[in-house]
Amino acid sequence: MAEASSSRVSRRGLLTTAAGAAVVGAGLGYAGAELSGSGRSTGAPDLWRSVGGSGAPRPAGLHVQFGADASGEVVVSWHTPVSVKSPRVLLGAPDSGFGDVVAAETVAYRDGQSGTEVQVHHARISGLRPESDYVYAAAHDGAAPELGTFRTAPRGRGKFTFTSFGDQGTPTLGKPGPADPQGGTLYLNDNLGSPAAGDVTAGVEQIAPLFNLVNGDLCYANLSQDRVRTWSDWFENNTRSARHRPWMPAPGNHENERGNGPIGYQAFQTYFRVPDSGADQQLRGLWYAFTAGSVRIVVLANDDVCYQDAGNTYVRGYSGGAQRRWLADELAKSRADLGIDWIVVCMHQTAVSTVDHFNGADRAIREEWLPLFDQHGVDLVLCGHEHHYERTHPVRGAQPNDTLTPTPVDTRLDEIDATKGTTHLVIGGGGTSRPSNQLFFPGRQCRVITSAGEVDPATGKKAPVYAMEDAPWSAYRDAEHPYGFVAFDVDPGAAGGDTSIAATYYAVTGPYGRIEAVDKFTLRKPRRG
Repeated sequence: MAEASSSRVSRRGLLTTAAGAAVVGAGLGYAGAELSGSGRSTGAPDLWRSVGGSGAPRPAGLHVQFGADASGEVVVSWHTPVSVKSPRVLLGAPDSGFGDVVAAETVAYRDGQSGTEVQVHHARISGLRPESDYVYAAAHDGAAPELGTFRTAPRGRGKFTFTSFGDQGTPTLGKPGPADPQGGTLYLNDNLGSPAAGDVTAGVEQIAPLFNLVNGDLCYANLSQDRVRTWSDWFENNTRSARHRPWMPAPGNHENERGNGPIGYQAFQTYFRVPDSGADQQLRGLWYAFTAGSVRIVVLANDDVCYQDAGNTYVRGYSGGAQRRWLADELAKSRADLGIDWIVVCMHQTAVSTVDHFNGADRAIREEWLPLFDQHGVDLVLCGHEHHYERTHPVRGAQPNDTLTPTPVDTRLDEIDATKGTTHLVIGGGGTSRPSNQLFFPGRQCRVITSAGEVDPATGKKAPVYAMEDAPWSAYRDAEHPYGFVAFDVDPGAAGGDTSIAATYYAVTGPYGRIEAVDKFTLRKPRRG
């Protein structure tokens, strides 16, 4: 996929209303107003309308993503079912209105199941001020613009909050079901979603974080009868948050869609324009990293290494080791950077889990990633895949057994010395209709996938081979609440002192994002600069 334009287009058609607010008329007209050559209007506009348009589709699924430097770069993205003319973003400040126009680049994919093409428009905006609020409108000719806001991250050390969860689905119905005895057709949800998939989004907005990490299995489109509709429903549910704060995703096994690109992730890669990792073209956008304040976020694509066969196709090893080489280099550079205090990894499948009759932990992650996490002092790992909340003690190293059981290095639950080891969180209660919080082993045990066997004719997938282990690394697990997310409050502290991340797991307990704080802990370590 080609890279989005990073050029900043100069001001076009600045228009000031009678109330003093500024809006942009770049290629757009206004009812009751005429634009002069200077962009000034002879009357205040009362609505947006198209000039020379013929009912173009609206900008759908509006969302923002950070660039590699979250203090100075974002990408604004939206999609349409057909080609549109002059996709662009109108950019400004809350106190002065719009002033700049940034051209968007359009990329597309054709769904391998339905043949439907989706056009996605990405406007890369650079040269932004750190810790600053912006307003924008995503626009193309012939349609009313969609409005949004975002805030850039601090440059250097500063306070901020981010959130994380995985395994969401949608709260919508997309599959025709049985006939309704009263007439018509009953519809079903065929992407493992539930009403909680909407409630969790509303819960995140209660916190209003700087950004949200999505730990894979976004919408389960690969299970759907209509994959394009499912992606559209997911964006429609989440744009109420994602148009105001970046939702930064990791690919999960359910982003692997048969027929969508050489390894199945083309929809995911097209909808999002995340920081460039330098990967080959067909792998672009699957793993990446970005910096917010003194935190380096590293996002991984675990299907590249996992033994479990859980997508539409079995793609283990697809990068030929390229992702691991990138990860080793990325972690080494991040740990050598004195401006980085914290390294946080976001990925989908997990190395830990104490539930039975579900996916289990994957030994391949312990083989491929955990030694690198130990070597370079990764502080926090955020996962999904298991549909519950669980956290570990800080771990470092492994027992010399068949499952490579992670070794806990401390057992305090509230205050954690992050210099001792890596804390892993499973946050997979984003809204799926198949929670796993009622499946915990009575004791601290773990089922570990140690290899993939022969193809099971009943499922068409390679059967997982499991081994059991005791799980001394398990610190906390929530059997009561199926849905929730974690908020992380980053405090850089003072020079010469400690820096901290205070984490709160919020269970989402009802409509409108009703939340309840269930688990709290604080990671602490000496500040590096």
